[in-house]
Amino acid sequence: MDYRNLGASGLKVPVLSFGTGTFGGQGPLFSAWGRSGVEEACRLVDICLDAGVNLFDSADVYSNGASEEILGAAIKGRRDKVLISTKMSLPMGDGPLDAGSSRQRLLVSVDAALRRLGTDHIDLLQLHAFDAFTPIEEVLSTLDTLVRAGKLRYVGVSNFAGWQLMKSLAIADRHGWPRYVAHQVYYSLLGRDYEWELMPLARDQGVGALVWSPLGWGRLTGKIRRGQPLPPNSRLHATAQFGPPVREETLYAVVDVLEAIAMETGRTVPQVAIAWLLSRPTIASVIIGARDEAQLRDNLGAVGWPLSADQIKRLDDASAVMPPYPYYPYRIQPGFARLNPPPV
Repeated sequence: MDYRNLGASGLKVPVLSFGTGTFGGQGPLFSAWGRSGVEEACRLVDICLDAGVNLFDSADVYSNGASEEILGAAIKGRRDKVLISTKMSLPMGDGPLDAGSSRQRLLVSVDAALRRLGTDHIDLLQLHAFDAFTPIEEVLSTLDTLVRAGKLRYVGVSNFAGWQLMKSLAIADRHGWPRYVAHQVYYSLLGRDYEWELMPLARDQGVGALVWSPLGWGRLTGKIRRGQPLPPNSRLHATAQFGPPVREETLYAVVDVLEAIAMETGRTVPQVAIAWLLSRPTIASVIIGARDEAQLRDNLGAVGWPLSADQIKRLDDASAVMPPYPYYPYRIQPGFARLNPPPV
């Protein structure tokens, strides 16, 4: 397993990390993702640690806290061997204090997450969404308090727009508060929007990307092929409405090239898709999820071998789409490209 610094921080993280959204299986979305209990979670954690994967990502909303509870049970007795990443800010109920990133919510939610995880500190806390109703100064000063108290080691965000992240970084710098070192983002061969603004910002500001849904919301598992119906056991039947949209023509163009490269390399379609992500700038770690041991072991096979420059270019070409304004002129007008080269 290779390790990379998380953004401009000194924290080294594995290039593959494990997402625990499959732990718990509560609710219409997470029950379709997976239903791992403590026993299976322990086995998956064992496999990860044996492979050098020591970063485990969760969130309070994953199965209404059950994911954190199961992760805490699975790492009991070996807390010093793992890094815990979790997220909060999304609604956990219908009450006025059940959502957002206010001082009240963060202080209470961090303590609740620590209890569920069975630990005294969180290695990386990420805000799961931008809270437009709470001043950024209030959010960052609260995170500073929690870092100084030893409850948090590093802080980051997830699903922020470029201006939201940049404004937060500027305010943190102005007051000497902890900077966000991570941005958990959707990025895959079926969704390259991250490259248009967030990737250049990350390179400039030293923010490492943690990639969620690297297989395009389950579409790049190798089970979806041109001219064939969706497999009857695909989770997409229940979860497609919750995930990022995808153009059908892009999906099959990408799948065709992935299958060809999988044949050339003797690898699987998911392994090729993840390897492509690991070749991109600013990527600190790709979060893999698995409902069982077989899926996990297959995803772990994405490391330890390179894609050729030609294979990367074929995947780039198959997955490329025209960006919206104001990004598209940089691709089609030489004058713009000279001043603003593409990020990759």
